[in-house]
Amino acid sequence: MIGTVADWLGGLCLLAGALLSLVAGIGVLRFPDVLDRMHAATKPQVLGVLLLLVGLALRLRKPSDLGMIALVAVFQLATAPVAAQMIGRAAYRSGGSTGTCWTPTSWPGGEPDSGEPSGTLSERPAAADKMAA
Repeated sequence: MIGTVADWLGGLCLLAGALLSLVAGIGVLRFPDVLDRMHAATKPQVLGVLLLLVGLALRLRKPSDLGMIALVAVFQLATAPVAAQMIGRAAYRSGGSTGTCWTPTSWPGGEPDSGEPSGTLSERPAAADKMAA
């Protein structure tokens, strides 16, 4: 009886995790801003993966499998915030966090990571619009 309940709960967690991951992927494609896309790529995606892992753990129930699932969960929780922070930092430094593309004209000191950006903000290039469509 408990195994059947765990199987049903596992199936529900798998379904909810898959739907959250799908919504995260759609959000990355549909949101206009770098910061909005970063939010869609991290928060619902991490919750979706964790729900998938909980559903998998409820279905498998072997100690060796549970250990591997726990490792995957720890690595997911450790890497997703770091990736989001790096994306946000790059968007902030380039000035391209408002839906516009930053086109570099020259790098101060010959280095791309030497402080304030020295490029110009322009509208999205026509090639990017064609690729997005």
